[in-house]
Amino acid sequence: MWWTYALLSAFFAALTAVLAKVGITGVNSNLATAIRTVVILVVAWGLVFFRNEQTGLATITRQNLLFLVLSGIATGLSWICYFKALQLGKVSQVAPVDKLSVAIAIVLSVVFLQEVLTLKIAIGALLIIAGTLVLIL
Repeated sequence: MWWTYALLSAFFAALTAVLAKVGITGVNSNLATAIRTVVILVVAWGLVFFRNEQTGLATITRQNLLFLVLSGIATGLSWICYFKALQLGKVSQVAPVDKLSVAIAIVLSVVFLQEVLTLKIAIGALLIIAGTLVLIL
């Protein structure tokens, strides 16, 4: 079931790039990021309240909160850079470079989470890097 959500995530990420490229035309990229962030905030909290999941707030530890805040900061910085890149470049160039995050995430997961780097995962990461280089050069 996880792969269904992962595929949907990939689809919506691709759609996001195309819609954002049109949406930032003539708009400051930071302002565009802020508008997008407000929409995401409303949708995410709307979903939490619709599904009555706000009761989970009581179970969040300080460590959970710290790492969720750090993740939010990283996400914000990623979006700010992504929108600026989209404003300056083509979606067909920006999106592949952005997807290098997959290979970087693999490395970080091995280093910080002690996940096992199998030959299959290493080859996949190298293929992502190679594919990105082919698309941008």
